[in-house]
Amino acid sequence: MGYFDAASAAPLHPVARQALLASLDEGWADPARLYREGRRARMLLDAAREAAAEAVGCRPDELTFTSSGTRAVHDGIAGALAGRRRTGRHLIVSAVEHSSVLHAADVHRAGGGEVTEVPVDRTGAVGASAYAAALRPDTALACLQSANHEVGTEQPVAEVAGHCRAAGVPLLVDAAQSLGRHPVPDGWSLLAASAHKWGGPPGVGLLVVRKGVRFAPQGPVDERESGRAAGFENIPAVVAAAASLRAVQAEAAQEAARLRELTDRIRTRVPRLVPDVEVVGDPERRLPGIVTFSCLYVDGETVLHELDRAGFSVSSGSSCTSSTLTPSHVLKAMGVLSEGNVRVSLPPGTSEEDVERFLSVLPGVVAGVREKLGAPPGGAVRPDGGDDALVVDALGRRCPVPVIELAKVIGDVPVGGTVRVLSDDEAARLDIPAWCEMRGQEYVGEEPAERGSAHVVRRLV
Repeated sequence: MGYFDAASAAPLHPVARQALLASLDEGWADPARLYREGRRARMLLDAAREAAAEAVGCRPDELTFTSSGTRAVHDGIAGALAGRRRTGRHLIVSAVEHSSVLHAADVHRAGGGEVTEVPVDRTGAVGASAYAAALRPDTALACLQSANHEVGTEQPVAEVAGHCRAAGVPLLVDAAQSLGRHPVPDGWSLLAASAHKWGGPPGVGLLVVRKGVRFAPQGPVDERESGRAAGFENIPAVVAAAASLRAVQAEAAQEAARLRELTDRIRTRVPRLVPDVEVVGDPERRLPGIVTFSCLYVDGETVLHELDRAGFSVSSGSSCTSSTLTPSHVLKAMGVLSEGNVRVSLPPGTSEEDVERFLSVLPGVVAGVREKLGAPPGGAVRPDGGDDALVVDALGRRCPVPVIELAKVIGDVPVGGTVRVLSDDEAARLDIPAWCEMRGQEYVGEEPAERGSAHVVRRLV
């Protein structure tokens, strides 16, 4: 079997399992109590905090254990904004942040705050100069992920941190995808991460607040975790998280080189093996274990199910795998194809044989889905003919059908002529322009229609 979704949750590291089992018998008591069992629990908690702080590169009293990475993000953003309320209520985020950051930004906006979303390029990277331009005298906080969770692109954290530091603005870095496995550039003021991303147990997050950062915890005050995280500490899970973080960090350099070679193999060979594929994300500045690609003319959900039947667990940002029927906000912000999206994220220990087997299975899976959907083989088009006012009615039909129907008729349009695709599918706004770029056609634009929208395409070749 090939578990290729480590970006969602990495398998439990053997060290985490050992530490968890060992601490179950010693870490059950209340670490705030003075009796023997409480003191023993406190020693385990303090040792775990010191180990995690050393791995992160911070002081132990700057690090708080939370109930999840999402909780760390929410508490970090809320506390930093509240602590700097006198400065202003302006928040900066990138357009491709994890949903936990964007949801916190929505809450801030709903409460009367201002939010600036910094756009990204087609690789998913922000420009450090764009962050610098977004900084204002009333900026209370800026947020930036260390690397993107869907396409693996690394962000210019060090450069952005320099601009923020010069402006006196704290920078919160979501390091969930990087911590332990890939270096996180210094210069940040707050950092959030989640243990299940590096092979620790789920239900443990880290929030680090550097000394000197104005921070006001929100919600009812709790005496635990310096008032920054309420509730009884899950000491066995915390101990396992800290132990696995140190173990993963010790293995990181060697494992990163091996995983990068495997993902380079996937990036290079998938476009050769499968026609009409767009590999997305920065080819160089990316996490070593993540590679993402999108396939024209396929239903992402069906591809995932077929790969699962073949023994491979992958994820997708396609709209057809989501209950909202909207494409991934990351792919949308990048302006790349969303249909048939596949994210492969390799956990440590992935074998070369598993990757080769995946590469042998993928072409047949995609071809089979395309055949079921009636897609043109290899993106082929029919000879010239017809008129230049062709209309394709794809109303009520979901990704990837509007693009498939467009591909079927583009050959009936004379060079220079146009075709209008009527669609009420949100994904069409992203996938039709992406198809045009991949196939060398011109996307003229979107026009209002009686229902949905009319996407106008001009045939160039």
